[in-house]
Parts: sequence; C-alpha cells; structure tokens
Amino acid sequence: MAQPHQSFILCTSPRSGSTLLCRMLAGTGQCGQPDSYFHAPSLKAWLEDYDLAGHRYATRPEALRAVFDAAIAEGCGGTGCFGLRIQQHSFAFFLEQLALLFPTPAQVSERIEAAFGPTRYVWLARRDKLAQAVSYVKAQQSGLWHKAPDGTELERLSPPRRPVFDRDAITRQIAAFEQADAAWAAWFEAVGVDPLCISYDALAAAPRAVLAEVLTFLGKDPALAAKAEIPVARLADQQSRDWARRFLAGRE
Repeated sequence: MAQPHQSFILCTSPRSGSTLLCRMLAGTGQCGQPDSYFHAPSLKAWLEDYDLAGHRYATRPEALRAVFDAAIAEGCGGTGCFGLRIQQHSFAFFLEQLALLFPTPAQVSERIEAAFGPTRYVWLARRDKLAQAVSYVKAQQSGLWHKAPDGTELERLSPPRRPVFDRDAITRQIAAFEQADAAWAAWFEAVGVDPLCISYDALAAAPRAVLAEVLTFLGKDPALAAKAEIPVARLADQQSRDWARRFLAGRE
C-alpha cells in the first residue's frame, strides 16, 4: 500500500469551518489535498468515488486496499503529506474497515499509522451549537453549503429552496453536534491521542493565524499562512441570527 511521508486527520463535524481550513491547507502546497475521502459509511460508495469496479476484487480487503491507495494518492496531491477530514457519522465504519485491512495491529492508532504513516490529529469544533445547528438546517433546506468570497456558489447539493424556520430540526441538530463532540473527546482519551484543538470562532475571526498554528503543529513553515487566500465566505446572515433569537425566545 502506498504511504505518504506524513499524515494528519482533521476530526470535526459539519458546519465547523472545515472546508475553509482544508482549502487553506491545500493552498499552501505542503499539506496535500485534505478532504472527506471516506465520507459515506459504505464500501460501495467508496469504490464509486474512485471509479473502482467492485467486481475486480476477490475479497473485501482487496477492495479496501484499492480504495485506500486511491484516497492516499488523491489526498497527498503530490506533496508527500496526506490530509484526511473525517466526521463522527462515518468514523465508526471507517475504523471497522481499517480493522479488516490491518487486522494485526492491536491498537487503533497503530492501524491508522499502518495505513497512513506517522499521523497527527487536529480537532476542529464549534462551541456555539445553536449557530452550528442553524447553519446546518439552513444549508440542508436551501441546498447551498458553501460559497466563494465573490458570492458564487462552491457547493450546492440540491435545487434552491427557501429555508423555513424549523425548531424540531434545529433541536435535533444541536443534540447531534453535542454527541459528536462528546464522542470525539471520548475517543481521543481512549486511544491516548492529544490533538491540536481549534475552534470555529478562532478560525472565523483570524483564519491565517489559525492556519499558521496548524502548520506549526504539522511541522510546516507557518510563514506560508501570511499570503494564504481566504477561499470560502461565511453563510451566516440576518436570517441566521433571527432564527437563533426565535429559538432562544421559544417562538415558532
């Protein structure tokens, strides 16, 4: 299996600023092309993501090896550094497949390093779970997940639709994001990982400063952050603030 010289895993949840951080890291030319290479909890989806024909592989480990090789090649982007973003909803399935591919190492951290080489961990979280939930529900309803600083759309997953305040949906997402943070914290403690902890608030307020901090943590030149472009615009607007106030006031 092809291995990068160095790897990092960005542990996060949706609407925490991970797309901004991934794109800024990629823009340095030193940190690969970090992305969600194992996003869907499905081997079939993984094979399709990399245009791999499942019938070509006699066993599941053979198929997994092909997927991991493809993901590493794409995630390195020719830099010798592999960047992976992963979210809690797909993490358990990812670890299960990793155990099939590397059954010998007893520890999870050893399996991850068997796949990706020496690996560091960055934990990106958003403290304001209400704002995070509002952002998620709005994106899910409107179909627009990311836009560029000039206002053009970067990622749309469904046709445009006017967002409508939904207290139940926001409540569910707050709980889901709280559970995701608790699960990450428990996993780091269980496996003895000491991640670099980054907050959405710090990233949104000073993206280049946070990029420099991450670069230092990864052993890269933090000076690369000084000229980094800010490739993603914030989607929060007056409607987002109005929804948060309505939720806190208990109004429908």
